[in-house]
Amino acid sequence: MKIAIITSGFLPVIDGVTVSGLYRLQKLSDGGHEVLLFCPDYSSLEKIYPNWQDYTGNILPGVRVINLASTSFMDLDFERNVSFRSYQKLLQELEEFQPDIIHVDEPERLFVGFLRVPGVKFARSHKIPCVGFFRTNFLEYAEDYFSLPSFMVEMIKWLFKQMLKYVYNSYDVTLVASKITHEKVKYLGINNTFCDNLLGVDLDKFNPNLRQADFFQHQYNINDIEDKVKIVFLGRLTPDKGWDFTMEAWKKVVETIDMTKVALIIAGDGPIREEILTELSQYTKHIHLLGRIPPDEIPALLANSDFHLTTSCKETKGLTIIEAFAAGIPVIAPRAGGVVEHIQDGWNGFLFTPQDQDDFCSKIKILVENSEQREKMGHNARESIKEYSWDRTVENLVKIWQDQINLRKKMIIN
Repeated sequence: MKIAIITSGFLPVIDGVTVSGLYRLQKLSDGGHEVLLFCPDYSSLEKIYPNWQDYTGNILPGVRVINLASTSFMDLDFERNVSFRSYQKLLQELEEFQPDIIHVDEPERLFVGFLRVPGVKFARSHKIPCVGFFRTNFLEYAEDYFSLPSFMVEMIKWLFKQMLKYVYNSYDVTLVASKITHEKVKYLGINNTFCDNLLGVDLDKFNPNLRQADFFQHQYNINDIEDKVKIVFLGRLTPDKGWDFTMEAWKKVVETIDMTKVALIIAGDGPIREEILTELSQYTKHIHLLGRIPPDEIPALLANSDFHLTTSCKETKGLTIIEAFAAGIPVIAPRAGGVVEHIQDGWNGFLFTPQDQDDFCSKIKILVENSEQREKMGHNARESIKEYSWDRTVENLVKIWQDQINLRKKMIIN
């Protein structure tokens, strides 16, 4: 199959969309498919991503990555979005490639850059299917990024909702990877949805056997935490990840548990890095910000931590939760968004009531003080996600693509 993928982001940017995109490409390459992937150009961010060229050109057998001219995205210094000037290049490359199908990740974000619905017009003129993939619920991010009166925020959300409906309903099908997010998408008025298990984890790479003595000293030159309960935060250091709640609630956490027993490991970067460090450093000297961690280092990082903690209420699926489970550690997360599909409260992790500091603190206290329960829940966590192998999820995606190709051929014949 010849597949053209237009995506809002790719490595070296590290987030759920980009990392899962790489694993997907690896499996498609292994399966003998031919893939042409379009993503923003990150050359202007070379100071942040000196290895950006590792992820462009022929990166895998049968897989070629093309970087499109890009601009800044939401004033984030580590992100880019495609530019409308690059759309002609995309069309030229598509014409030369002649794909069997076009797949678009986060088309609403690409729409803002291209000033048109990406891929659809080309697909229709060439009588091939074009599918969109709903990956991020940007509609819920308005309060995090717009410091405006509430009525103006609501107006922005209303306009964005209309744009979402227009963009996604333009595709042959809108793919969704979470049942909970699927219901939200349908409620927005997106009528062409299809939900399936489309995001996974490499169960060989993410493995509890990666745990080793003195890991943090050897890998990150962090001393004196071998005997600590290591709580790991993994993700962007941006407002949408719930950091305001975390920083406020941590005042109560230190009243609940003995912080000399705990080390906070924060893997990720973003504009509120210094604010997080300043705030949380008041409560423990064992706080370590690792910055951006390459994808290949994440499995060992998780396996050598004791549990993963997130306070983001806006995840559509929660890839880091699946990865933590695969690494054999439990997760604490809010009872919100797509993450609740993975966490069986009290069995493989804990769910706390969103914005409830007391509930948040009580769940942390249980896992900090009970190593036997952490170990048991970690074992359960590993067992709970065996169906999320990338082999299976990419097979699901390829089947959807093939079904769309077959359907298009029948429509042409009829």
